[in-house]
Amino acid sequence: MNSKEVNGNWNDQKGKLRQKFAVLITMIFVFAFVFATESFTQGGMNRKGSGGWGTGTQYVKMYDPKTVETIFGVVVGVEKITPTKGMSPGVHLIVKTDKETVSVHLGPAWYIDNQDINIDPKDKIEVKGSRITFEGKPAIIAAEVKKGNEVLELRNENGIPVWSGWRRR
Repeated sequence: MNSKEVNGNWNDQKGKLRQKFAVLITMIFVFAFVFATESFTQGGMNRKGSGGWGTGTQYVKMYDPKTVETIFGVVVGVEKITPTKGMSPGVHLIVKTDKETVSVHLGPAWYIDNQDINIDPKDKIEVKGSRITFEGKPAIIAAEVKKGNEVLELRNENGIPVWSGWRRR
């Protein structure tokens, strides 16, 4: 075998290796793209922009204008919860009244965290909202929370959330 034949065979082998390497890299990128796309759509794009807090969701429909009441009490806890699977986190308060300690559901954390009013443990508040049973326990879905002269509006008289951007006229 002369040197031209050896170099030619070597170049052919290098070319085949490069071709196999290019195919392998392409397959890795395709797999990564498909996996990332699938994960992204399962993780949050199916929430229709509201994180599961829109007007048509089962959780938001739990608000019943017929069960609206007003309570007065002291905040003993502020927590983030995920009310139902697939929803983004929400904020709820644990409020101690003269009669009971009750969970008060405010709304999505992304909305509550961007309001001017801060509600903290030991704050005295007034809550107007719909009494419900949530996970077997009494709770209130708040429409309005008053702390001193500050008011946090959360829902209208029909329970439509203010964060939905939609109002019936």
